[in-house]
Amino acid sequence: SQRPVEGSLDEVNADILRRVIDTGDLEAVEIEDYSATRIREIMARGEDRFEARHRRKDGSIFDVAVSAQYRPTDGGRLVVFLQDISERKRREEEKANLENQLFQSQKMEAIGTLAVGVAHDFNNVLAAIIGYTEMAMYEGQNEIQKRYLQETLKGAERAKNLVRRILNLSRQDSHKKKPMDIKLLLKESIKFLRASIPTTIEISQHLTNEACNILADPTQMHQIIMNLCTNAAHAMKQTTGILKIELSNMELAEAEIPYHPDLQPGSYVILTVSDTGHGIDPLHIQRIFDPFFTTKAKDDGTGLGLSVVYGIVKSHNGVITVHSELGKGASFNVYLPRITHEGVTNVKLPGTIIGGTERILFVDDEHAMVDMGTRMLSSLGYTVTGVTSSMEALDLFRTKPDHFDIIFTDMTLPKMTGIDLSREILQIRPDIPIVLCSGVRESDTEEKVKLLGIKAYCIKPLTKSDFSRVIRDVMDGHDKLLS
Repeated sequence: SQRPVEGSLDEVNADILRRVIDTGDLEAVEIEDYSATRIREIMARGEDRFEARHRRKDGSIFDVAVSAQYRPTDGGRLVVFLQDISERKRREEEKANLENQLFQSQKMEAIGTLAVGVAHDFNNVLAAIIGYTEMAMYEGQNEIQKRYLQETLKGAERAKNLVRRILNLSRQDSHKKKPMDIKLLLKESIKFLRASIPTTIEISQHLTNEACNILADPTQMHQIIMNLCTNAAHAMKQTTGILKIELSNMELAEAEIPYHPDLQPGSYVILTVSDTGHGIDPLHIQRIFDPFFTTKAKDDGTGLGLSVVYGIVKSHNGVITVHSELGKGASFNVYLPRITHEGVTNVKLPGTIIGGTERILFVDDEHAMVDMGTRMLSSLGYTVTGVTSSMEALDLFRTKPDHFDIIFTDMTLPKMTGIDLSREILQIRPDIPIVLCSGVRESDTEEKVKLLGIKAYCIKPLTKSDFSRVIRDVMDGHDKLLS
């Protein structure tokens, strides 16, 4: 609605303007917008239009559009129309938020495409570095050389984990998801947090009594919890504060979908992590999920934490939102689809290195990978035949189909992919165990693997322990999908 306010120019000045424009329901908040300077501008131009914020008598703040006119022929009067535009402002803000969410999704998709392109080749390089370094450590080097090799291996492992984190944030490295109650994992994580963050920070937890079952990878869920909580603690490290952790269930109705465009109607588990720290600068809040963006000191973080969390949440068909005000802290909400299954999945830890005597056909188009794989597997007692061509491997298998007990093949091969090679080999001998290796995990490939009857799908780089474990799992009759 519009409401006119009039006053003579003799009365209109910065000191009494609040009374002039007061209609009984409205009171100016930003008196500067109605200063004598602006009034002189209105007199010069004859009119002016602008927006301001007002306060009702009950104290609530709202937005108004102001239209002012100077009428010199009407006794020199100033007429001001005030229109409540708070609803329009709310719709504009909602539209801007939806556009920002869409932009964020498109940006992460582009990053994912780039990450996949780099990761495959980089993981091949790391596979050779890790493999040769491990073999060198077992070949009687002196203590100084062994120490150097150990440090090299640590660096390669860090690079391996970094690539995996980048793939996580791009949603291109899917993990085996199983039914789990995230509440049980959250309780264990809180115990660990209490021992690792300053006692000046209070941990307040509000967890629903209902089951919070989701289809997820427990390791990745732990990653989300620890990252959000340690970030919150970091925001309060210079002072006291409260780290609030909440877990609840909700039903998302069709009418609420416009506020959550990436979600579908249904049941969700909501994890909320809040702090009372310094808050996030509005200039930064649109970039906090960007890879390598950080406001922390150089030694306090790489800027990958929230990016990885974003990628994990998206890979679980969820959504993460953030709300923050400077000086009042920040609050992150993670929405994950709820399921009706029960039970918690435990993470299986790697076992010891065990060798064998089986005969292995090892296929990879890179000579370094074939050489490394042949040497490493031979050191475990296996008899290995290494080839760099899928066509050569197929011809060799056709000639001697009973000469091999297990086959390792790379996914990306010229002329014939690992999937196609496996299909041809299984037509010749359906019972032969095949292990498919790739630089990145892709969900559609994993489905093909299951349907085709390939026994294992492994992600490079593989350590000596990985090779040992997957061979024994496959040969002992246990299908294995390594993450």
